[in-house]
Amino acid sequence: FAPAKVAQSSTALNADLSKELGAQMPLGFWDPLGIVADGDKDNFDRLRWVELKHGRIAMLAVTGYLVTYAGVRFPGAEDIPSGFAALDNLPGMVWAQMIATWTMMEAANQDQYEGPWGTNQNALGDSPAEFKGDFRNGFIDFGWDKLSDDQKMRKRAIELNQGRAAQMGILGLMVHEKL
Repeated sequence: FAPAKVAQSSTALNADLSKELGAQMPLGFWDPLGIVADGDKDNFDRLRWVELKHGRIAMLAVTGYLVTYAGVRFPGAEDIPSGFAALDNLPGMVWAQMIATWTMMEAANQDQYEGPWGTNQNALGDSPAEFKGDFRNGFIDFGWDKLSDDQKMRKRAIELNQGRAAQMGILGLMVHEKL
């Protein structure tokens, strides 16, 4: 005699994450540390957004590293070396400008309809963003709205994979410079 099985329903705490964006060949859904082993979809979405954001930053970092290593400089900064050596040679006002730029980018590059950390303290209404990281804010399109849902998922998967590669790329460049 065995008890009858009870069908489990899919909730935010019991989500099948193996079908999510980013669970791609050859690894599929890969969580070696068990960070989302509980199936918490909200936590998974937050971590996926963090991965996407770090990937975008890494793509910019690889490009900036390679461009400055090739010798391209802004006027007046010709004597600043590339790589980690630049950190010791930047004037204080350049550091201030960089921090101000990062702050403005952090504030501007988010969904303007929803405040940080899920707070909604404005009267703009519901966000038109299709996913976390969609910063069009009802303004820029570049043909995105004309794509099918499958094409959109493919484009998002491509961006996620390129971000993953860029994160490994900038890590490799930094390690190579320090060896």
